[in-house]
Amino acid sequence: MDINGGVLMQRYELGKLLGHGNFAKVYHGRNLETGMSVAIKVIDKKKIMKVGMMNHIKREISVMRLIKHPNVVQLHEVMASKTKIYFVLEYVKGGELFDKVAKGKLKEDVVKKYFQQLISAISFCHSRGVYHRDLKPENLLLDDEGNLKVSDFGLSALAETKRQDGLLHTSCGTPAYVAPEIIVQQGYDGAKADIWSCGVVLFVLLAGFLPFHDSNLMEMYRKIARAEFRFPKSFPTEAKTLVAKILDPNPMTRITVATILEHSWFKTGLVSQPRELEMETTATEQLVSGDSGNQFDLVESTQVFEKAFNLNAFDIISMSRGLNLSGFFNDNNEDDNELRLMLKQPVTDIILRLEELAKSMNLKVAKNNGEMVKMENCVLAIDFQIFEIMPNIHLIEVKRLGGDRLKFRDILNKSIKPTLLDII
Repeated sequence: MDINGGVLMQRYELGKLLGHGNFAKVYHGRNLETGMSVAIKVIDKKKIMKVGMMNHIKREISVMRLIKHPNVVQLHEVMASKTKIYFVLEYVKGGELFDKVAKGKLKEDVVKKYFQQLISAISFCHSRGVYHRDLKPENLLLDDEGNLKVSDFGLSALAETKRQDGLLHTSCGTPAYVAPEIIVQQGYDGAKADIWSCGVVLFVLLAGFLPFHDSNLMEMYRKIARAEFRFPKSFPTEAKTLVAKILDPNPMTRITVATILEHSWFKTGLVSQPRELEMETTATEQLVSGDSGNQFDLVESTQVFEKAFNLNAFDIISMSRGLNLSGFFNDNNEDDNELRLMLKQPVTDIILRLEELAKSMNLKVAKNNGEMVKMENCVLAIDFQIFEIMPNIHLIEVKRLGGDRLKFRDILNKSIKPTLLDII
């Protein structure tokens, strides 16, 4: 049955589709008892279980239950059926802040209001041990009164996920907004990384463009690592000092939230507001969090894959060391046991060519999920993993699992590379 226009759990009337992603769709909804408008995020359980994201969803629920703040999109309740998970969220109908800044820079007083509300929300999140890790205008919504609401805690981390060194180690976020310590694969302080992203947001709102931008991704990362950016002439003088202190590439000397709150530009016109909303945990939230075992309980066994087959820029960086990607996509790798290549081919063509190659060399073939191939015989074993960088652009990682090293290099140069056409 099409969910659009239906009734969910006899509690919510579902209306028009507001947006969708790879694993979820968001609908406008109406509480049948109170008439209140809500946004209902419908997540396909089969899809998230297939890619091992159930713990990811449960963490997002835990995080949102911790954050009850007027400048954070509120999670009212969570429900689940055998096939779907439903997040019932505050309905924020003003759209994304991105839509406003896409038309050009904003007025200073408007920017100041948004930034004050952003820092208020982030300060509260950090006080609860929550780090957003993907702050950008697309994740900042506006209500019908023009107040900012932080949304999308899908990449957030809890303080309990830190390692013994007290730092986070997972690379994530959106490249242009991410802190330099994340790019260079250091352990990082989640609060300081969030502050950097807030600084990029502030620059964008006042300037109308990104401080760090380049058509070459690695060149952009170098600019971020060195904090190489220029203020436009129209940039407010007092705000320059604040942005410069936030966009400090050294997290140890970067300004803190407490110091931002005392900065003269920030304090001017600051309106105090309650730091926390009084909201009760609903029965359905308790069910989903695992406090009760029934048909709505999300705690269930699921296969978690060791490696995702869809890569973003941060996955690529995590496979390298720091910003040094020299030789990463070619055959100059110092390790004789592996090779990485970029291919401009559909994955089906790549696998077909590998199968034909194995047949010509009398090698047995084993496939897993259609994106990992293993070839072997009595003297050699080779593993191929294929990662999607973007549509029809793939990274293929070739590894020698066993057998003669010289034979492996000979097959690489004389058979594998000639077979895989369109190497970038």
